[in-house]
Amino acid sequence: MKVLDLLEEIEEICDTAGGVPLTNKIMVDKAELLEIVDDLRKALPDEIQQAQFIKDERERILNDAKEEYETIIRDAEQRAEILVDQNEITTRAKQRSKDIEESASSGAKQLKMSTYDYIDKVLFDFQEKMEYLNGQYFGDMFKNLQHTFDGISDRLVENRNEIKELAYRTQMDE
Repeated sequence: MKVLDLLEEIEEICDTAGGVPLTNKIMVDKAELLEIVDDLRKALPDEIQQAQFIKDERERILNDAKEEYETIIRDAEQRAEILVDQNEITTRAKQRSKDIEESASSGAKQLKMSTYDYIDKVLFDFQEKMEYLNGQYFGDMFKNLQHTFDGISDRLVENRNEIKELAYRTQMDE
């Protein structure tokens, strides 16, 4: 996978970078490192970019709900002021204003809760996807690493056998 290759390239840069004397620090080429970081961003799965979209969408929904709530409250207050001058209507207006405020508050609360539920579901789905990708990539990386170690071990056995054969021939003066 390209992300793993880029991470290995960063490690190689760190391993081969010149050290700063008397410190545990290294000096690297900033432009080279930033180019790799840019390549990493481009290689990341779409789900990570979708997470930013989800976050922005959540903020937009919450702002819209707040604006709607404030608009309803302003409308209720304006209606109440118009009716204040009239005696019988004033009582009804106060009750109506209270009902509208409660309705707006309840509606805004319900909208917020629905938004939170939606965002939680999207984040949960994203979390599951990330856990799946994590398992998949680490599984592949482990298999590749195991294959490499097995190959090295096999090669070492071959080399040892070859050395033993050479030692035997030397003993036998061949």
